[in-house]
Amino acid sequence: MRSEVRVTVESQSFTFNLEGHEPMAREDARVWLDEQFVALECEPLRASGKLLQADKILVIAREAGVKHFEDAKWGSTFAAAASTMLGKPVLTVDADALSMTY
Repeated sequence: MRSEVRVTVESQSFTFNLEGHEPMAREDARVWLDEQFVALECEPLRASGKLLQADKILVIAREAGVKHFEDAKWGSTFAAAASTMLGKPVLTVDADALSMTY
């Protein structure tokens, strides 16, 4: 089964192939995303402050920018965490448009 995460940020595209990699544990994915959200000084998308997992992934991708996704280790960890948290083996994150498809 195909397993990959595609990210578009700052008009550049990155593809992370997750096939053959050990899936990230759900708790590890949640902790990693929470840490990145704080480290990148992200803000919730919604005025209510409610933060859905998909919103968190979009905001992290946007704030991380090209600099972080060019780091293969960081990008692969982001991809594994996003795939695990959403339970989707194929995921497209468009940080520029703040949209996601799976």
